[in-house]
Amino acid sequence: MTSHATLIIGANSEIAKAIAAQVINNDTAQLIVISRDCSFYQQDKFADAQLITLENYQEQTISQAVETLKANMPIVITQVFICHGILHNERCQPEKRLEDFSADMFIETLTANTVTPMLWLKHLTPLLATKHECKVVIFSARVGSISDNKLGGWYSYRASKAAMNMLITSAAVELARRAKNMKLISFHPGTTDSPLSKPFQKNVPKGKLFNSEFVASRLLTIVASATIDGQASYLDWQGKEIPW
Repeated sequence: MTSHATLIIGANSEIAKAIAAQVINNDTAQLIVISRDCSFYQQDKFADAQLITLENYQEQTISQAVETLKANMPIVITQVFICHGILHNERCQPEKRLEDFSADMFIETLTANTVTPMLWLKHLTPLLATKHECKVVIFSARVGSISDNKLGGWYSYRASKAAMNMLITSAAVELARRAKNMKLISFHPGTTDSPLSKPFQKNVPKGKLFNSEFVASRLLTIVASATIDGQASYLDWQGKEIPW
C-alpha cells in the first residue's frame, strides 16, 4: 500500500514547526522532516514522523538525504515545504544604503535563500515526478518582486529572493514538460512573529504581524486548493498573486 507524505525541509523554523504540528493532527498524514536540528520533533506527537538530521546543506549531504528518502519508498510525497532562508544573523544585516553592501554577506544570503532551495529541487525532482500530484512550496518574500520594489535597500535579501523566483519560473517551464504532476509555489508568508523578523517588527502595521500557526494554516489551505497547471505561482498569505 502506498502512503502519501508531507515533506518539510529546513524544519526548525517557526513556520515549519507550525506546519508540522497541523499536518500531524491529520490521522492519515505521513510526515517527514529534514533539518540540522530535529530536537523539536522529539515530542510524543511526532513519534511516527520520519526525522532526517543533517550536518549541513552542502550538495553531497542533500543528495544523501534524498537517497534516504528513496530507501523508504513506496511513500509518495504529495507536498513539500522548503523553508530555508536568512535575513540577518550575527554577521549579516539588511543593507540600508549602497555603502553597506558586502560581497561576503551577499554570498551567504544567496547561498541560504537561493542556492540551497534550488539544490533540494534539483535532487528531489526525480523522486517527486510520479503519477501523483505534488505541490512544492519554496519560501520567498514580497521584497523579491522586482516590479513591486518601491523602497530600495535590503540589496542582498531582495536579490536572493528575486533570483529564487527566476529559478522557480524557469524550473516550472521545464517541469511542465517532464514532471507534469508537479506544481511550484513561491510563497510570501507576510511578517511572522519569529526570530527572522524580530528586529523589524516595530514598523509592522497593526494587525499585520502574524503568528506562525496562522501562516501555516493559510499556507496549507492555499496548497490544498492549488491546481497543477504547469506554471509557477507567486502567492502571498492570502493566496493573492504577487507580481514577479
